[in-house]
Amino acid sequence: MSPPKKSDSRPWSTYLWDTWDKPEEERRFLFKLDACLLTYAALSYFSKYLDQQNITNAYVSGMQEDLGLHGNQLNYITTAWTCGYVIGQIPSNMLITRIRPSIWIPAMEVIWSVLTMVLASAKNFETLLAVRFLVGLAESTFYPAIQYVIGSWYKGEELGKRACIFHTASALGPMFSGFLQTGAYNGLNGVYGLAGWKWLFIIDGIITVPIALLGFLIMPDLPTNTRPSIFYTQAQIDIGKRRMEAIGRKPPAAFTRKKILGFFTTWHIYTLVPLYILFNNGGGPANSMIFWLKSFNTPGHQVFTIAQINTYPLGIQAVQVVTTLSYAWWSDIVRARWPPMLFAGTWSMITCIVLAATPLYEHITRRWVFYYFTGVQGGLSGLILAWANELNGHDNEKRSFVVANCNMWAYVMQAWLPIVIFPQVEQPRVFKGNVATACINFAMMSFAMLTLYLSRRDQRRAAKARVSTMSSEASEDIALEDESDPDIKRSKSIQIAEVVDVPVLAAEYRCAATMT
Repeated sequence: MSPPKKSDSRPWSTYLWDTWDKPEEERRFLFKLDACLLTYAALSYFSKYLDQQNITNAYVSGMQEDLGLHGNQLNYITTAWTCGYVIGQIPSNMLITRIRPSIWIPAMEVIWSVLTMVLASAKNFETLLAVRFLVGLAESTFYPAIQYVIGSWYKGEELGKRACIFHTASALGPMFSGFLQTGAYNGLNGVYGLAGWKWLFIIDGIITVPIALLGFLIMPDLPTNTRPSIFYTQAQIDIGKRRMEAIGRKPPAAFTRKKILGFFTTWHIYTLVPLYILFNNGGGPANSMIFWLKSFNTPGHQVFTIAQINTYPLGIQAVQVVTTLSYAWWSDIVRARWPPMLFAGTWSMITCIVLAATPLYEHITRRWVFYYFTGVQGGLSGLILAWANELNGHDNEKRSFVVANCNMWAYVMQAWLPIVIFPQVEQPRVFKGNVATACINFAMMSFAMLTLYLSRRDQRRAAKARVSTMSSEASEDIALEDESDPDIKRSKSIQIAEVVDVPVLAAEYRCAATMT
């Protein structure tokens, strides 16, 4: 066993993009993989956001009056979507370990886009409720499945960037969807006798269908079942397989009772899922800015127009895009997921404390800036799920299960927690919500450190087990020698140490530990 390198000799260019120091054939393969997988994932996530949010735009654009909706019926329609979205995630991510992702994911996207267009024909509340449930059920297949597929192709130093580049579409969506929805309504209201709110559903479906069809063409499967095509040669697919074998990320295997019980008898699901839930509910004050701007307007005195009230908060999404990409590069460069989580959690906690402790209408610029800061922890989703992919790489099915559980339980909590801590009647002050969110961010950081501790504990145990096994094997081999020779007796312990090579094992452990 050769001695470990004393320093990281990576060229500086790899800090900008991690493929530039790889062999030419591997670099060409990764370029194709990035171009196909990330392009499709980002476009689909953007279109999913449109289909997910258009019900609210339609409601305030005439649907309420045309269908006679009243009371809390919009909330019930939103809840129906959430129920479908929650129910479908775990079954879908289990199926995708057996069904080709290049068929399953685009097929579900076609279904949810068609169902979105069907909403334009709804005549009553009951139809909206049923169709929105089905839209949520179809859309539940997308986000955790894409994160699972990304985790099936990329190494640790590559995974954070890809997961976060994909996730930035969730921040870009709000920045463009409002303009798109407004343009569609203003330009098509009354065309062919259809109300503008109906065109919103139709346009969103028309945008999504071609993206889904593109997915059938360019979406890769897993390394074990991707077929040679115009995009990937067999040699390149073999490169993908060897890359995953080199880091110990296992391919799909049979479901057994022992495997399924293993989902629940290790610590991973009990720290990673709460970590993701807390992250997902740690940006609540971001929704308060629009209420704060609106509160400046009083009867007979308008400070901000409706367009300004809807546009100025988009700076929060801009901050999220910048921080998401910064965290991704930072995480991959230092080969650790937890430092950005501590940084973002601390920044977000301070932001919440400032918003809770300061008056609403003094130092307007300061409060404006701190509202923008509420987006700093929104980019951690990709890093947490990248960490889940890495820590569960030894079991393909468990990896898929944990990723799905993270996203599913986050939505379960998100369905009711904001209503409790950020009630609309308390906006924009929401002192209780700001304090609660500061505590949520502290808890998120605590679970990040617990996950780090447990992962490093497992690595120490694995390193000790290897030392013990190799030492035992070396001792047995040496015992077979003729120990009547005094020179053999004197050199026995030296030979064991050389075979086991403890310093090298320790260095290997330290290298592996940095990826947590």
